[in-house]
Amino acid sequence: MPPLNPNDILTRITRYNLIRDRRLVYIDVHEALQGKLAARFVAVPNLVNIIAKPEYQGVGESESEALETCLAKIQSVRIEDLFPRKAGDEVPAGP
Repeated sequence: MPPLNPNDILTRITRYNLIRDRRLVYIDVHEALQGKLAARFVAVPNLVNIIAKPEYQGVGESESEALETCLAKIQSVRIEDLFPRKAGDEVPAGP
């Protein structure tokens, strides 16, 4: 593996798609190849360039454990509530 900077983190990602209420959210499970994450595997719901609040991310010592932890945390949460909002931003009411 080519050398990286001392504080760099390199991960391999497996991507899952969650479709809820006809809307799509990605869940990327990161496996640490170099550097330190919160655990060996971290599952992160995202909208490509917006990542979910930390409390909705899953961690584990395996890919399946991280994904299961994440899915349990977001089970009854609306997609809109997974992501941080800027002050003053309005979230449209769902159906």
